[in-house]
Amino acid sequence: MSYCGIAPGHLLHGPYHQDEHGFPTRDDRVIFERLVLEINQAGLSWLVTLKKRPGFRAAFADYDLDAVAAYGPAEVERLSADLAIVRNRRKIEAVIENARRLVALRQRHGSLAAWLDSHHPMTKPDWLRLLKRELVFMGGEIAGEFLMSLGYLPGAHDADCPVQARVLAANPPWLTAARNGFANWPA
Repeated sequence: MSYCGIAPGHLLHGPYHQDEHGFPTRDDRVIFERLVLEINQAGLSWLVTLKKRPGFRAAFADYDLDAVAAYGPAEVERLSADLAIVRNRRKIEAVIENARRLVALRQRHGSLAAWLDSHHPMTKPDWLRLLKRELVFMGGEIAGEFLMSLGYLPGAHDADCPVQARVLAANPPWLTAARNGFANWPA
């Protein structure tokens, strides 16, 4: 069953599915949060990740890129013992390193959305190559879900999902690409 089939009505899945998943955003904090969530979901269920969402927000300074980019060994140790988040040192270190890299990308492009836009449209394999080059802890699933959650790749919702109409009305980047004939994406 698809996410659109299981999420509606669920305490945690429902709001994420209905109000966030697949909707475009220009907010750097939201973009960083989505990356943090996807990195931490790797190997776990999405429900575990959503349950720990308040912990991630607190642990990673409300997704303030500059603050997280300044984290050092003491913060890694503190976070490695924090029961409110996924206590995986590799994931914690990846989030911090990615914050540093995203700060640099933001400085070059003005915002994270502008950085993403500067590469759009691309196929999923091209996106994956870009994200693997620019960020750490980037596998195909993490990259794909990250981009889909932000509207850069299609597929966040089933065609008959009621939320899909709202996503389309928000004009996600993939829809613009589809209207321009890119990659035969459904418009």
